[in-house]
Amino acid sequence: MGCAISGLAAKSDFGERGTDDAPAHLSDAQIQMIKDSWKLIRDDIAKVGIIMFVRLFETHPECKDVFFLFRDVEDLERLRTSRELRAHGLRVMSFIEKSVARLDHLERLEALAIELGKSHYHYNAPPRYFNYVGAEFICAVQPILKDRWTSELEEAWKTMFRYVTGLMKQGYQEESDRRRQAAASPKDRPEKRSTAL
Repeated sequence: MGCAISGLAAKSDFGERGTDDAPAHLSDAQIQMIKDSWKLIRDDIAKVGIIMFVRLFETHPECKDVFFLFRDVEDLERLRTSRELRAHGLRVMSFIEKSVARLDHLERLEALAIELGKSHYHYNAPPRYFNYVGAEFICAVQPILKDRWTSELEEAWKTMFRYVTGLMKQGYQEESDRRRQAAASPKDRPEKRSTAL
């Protein structure tokens, strides 16, 4: 697997944070580091997307259950050449690109991440999987950035992913609560008392 934060390390480094944890705070220097490194990563986004998901399925095979098209694929080489996986990887990389672009406009980033969390409720993608993507992204980009990769840059990316996944979990929970409330039958809803005489 080759990455220091893959597998079990990903859980401890990214944490299994709840939605009520304080949001991670990025400094101006961290934001600039992320933006500068993204300029280099952007040229290889299709490659990074594929590497990221193949690694995700390697380190956390249970995640494949969320993906109908990949659920029964055991051959990782077949995944590496899958057009569907490439397309999904590009969608995720597009979200990361939008997140990086919105680091100076956190209200826009918050809205984007919360909506993505809501949509993942409909995909039946549990929030416990959200943290894994950031860990695998970091493992995928380290070889691309080579000597430009530093512990400070790694911490900046981890902080951004903690922030974004926290918002996604919030959106997932909001959608779950909304669906549960909508599904409640009239007898389960609190009774409204009339105050009219």
